[in-house]
Amino acid sequence: MFERINYLFLFFALIAEVIGTIGGFGSSVFFVPISSFFFDFQTVLGLTAIFHLSSNLSKIALFRKGLDKKLLLYIGVPSVLFVILGGILSNYLDSYVLKIILAIFLIGFSLLFLIKKELVIKPGPKQSITGGVLSGFTAGLLGTGGAIRGITMAAFNLEKTVFIATSAAIDFAIDFTRTIVYFKNGFIHQHDLIYVPFLLIIGLIGTYIGKYILQFIPQERFKQTSLVLILFIGIIMVIQIAIN
Repeated sequence: MFERINYLFLFFALIAEVIGTIGGFGSSVFFVPISSFFFDFQTVLGLTAIFHLSSNLSKIALFRKGLDKKLLLYIGVPSVLFVILGGILSNYLDSYVLKIILAIFLIGFSLLFLIKKELVIKPGPKQSITGGVLSGFTAGLLGTGGAIRGITMAAFNLEKTVFIATSAAIDFAIDFTRTIVYFKNGFIHQHDLIYVPFLLIIGLIGTYIGKYILQFIPQERFKQTSLVLILFIGIIMVIQIAIN
């Protein structure tokens, strides 16, 4: 049984979880492009949803004191609604062009906020809802919406525990919803379930390691760290698209 397991993939999953915890936007933004080197796109979607359920429960438990109920409402509700739409469309649309658009979006917006450091989006209902719609839809369609939510929440200059706890709670609701949709789409394959217990453990360990590292990152550097990681994600996606 264990000879069928790709341990390099599991190692990268752990790295993705640690970095996702530090960045505050979840592991899928790294996990999806990295996993695409090992599995077909539909399998990646199914594994990502399952992996995220455990990792986000860990973040909620470790950072629960930082939950922002207002952002949970404004970002979380539209995210859950639109992840259903994205998940359904993922069974019909070609993801290649959408991956290119997402990569360009991530690179462009992260560079904008890194260069224009004084640029701040007020955490109003309109901005929050827009970010929720985009992150939920891309999470369902492409398997990763955390970076878009990360851009939105990073622009709000939230305290890092509030950022991580709120993002994880929203992500958990998204993952629970899209797991159901992906299962109905047939994206969760029986032969890939061997990875589930390993990914559940990695989710817990990676979150704990990320939380430990995070205490050494000052609040003023947290936003820039998140944006640099998002920029790196966009570059990884561009490289992956070019290779394919």
